[in-house]
Amino acid sequence: MMYILGLFVAYLLGSVPMGLLLTRLAGKGDIRKVGSGNIGATNVMRVGGLRLAGLTWLLDMFKAIVAVWIGRTIGGDGFAAWCGFVAVIGHCYPVWLGFKGGKGISSLFGVVLAVSPLAFIICGIEWLLVALFSGFSSLGAVVVFCILPLLGFLLGASIGFAFLAISLLCLWRHYQNIKRLINGTESKVDWRWKK
Repeated sequence: MMYILGLFVAYLLGSVPMGLLLTRLAGKGDIRKVGSGNIGATNVMRVGGLRLAGLTWLLDMFKAIVAVWIGRTIGGDGFAAWCGFVAVIGHCYPVWLGFKGGKGISSLFGVVLAVSPLAFIICGIEWLLVALFSGFSSLGAVVVFCILPLLGFLLGASIGFAFLAISLLCLWRHYQNIKRLINGTESKVDWRWKK
C-alpha cells in the first residue's frame, strides 16, 4: 500500500504546473497561449526571460526531487528512481490541465540529481554545452536522453530501467522538436535577460 501511495503522491507532485503558475503570477498571461504553448521552462523563457525560466526550471526539478526522496524513504534507491519516473509522467501529463503538460526535461534533471549527483553533472554539462553552442535546447535534451540510460545502468538495473523509461518518455515528448531539428525549422533559444 505504501508503494502505491508513494507513486500516487509522486504523480501529483509532478503534475503541479510550475511554469503556468509562475507566468500567471508574473502577469505574463496563460503560457499555453504563447510561443510553443508548452508549460515548461523553455517556453517560459520566451515570454518571461531567463530569470522566470530559471525559477520554473528549479521548481520543476524540486518537485521531482521530493518525489525521489519519498520513493527512497519507502523502498530504497530503485523505487526512488521509479517514483521519479512517475513524477515526470505527472509533469508531462498533469491531471489539472487535461493531461497536457511539459516535455519533462527539467523534472528529468531533478530525478537525476536526487538519484546520482555525478550523473546530473555529466548530463548538465552536456546539455548546457550543446544548447549554448548550437542554440537548440532540444538538441541538448535529445543527447541527454541517449546517455542517461547508460549512466543509470552503471548504478544498477532498477535505476537503469527507470532512467530508460524516463528517456523514452521525454524522447516521445520531444518528437516534434526532433522533426523540426531534422527539417531545419527548430527555433533557437533566446538567452537574453528580460525584465
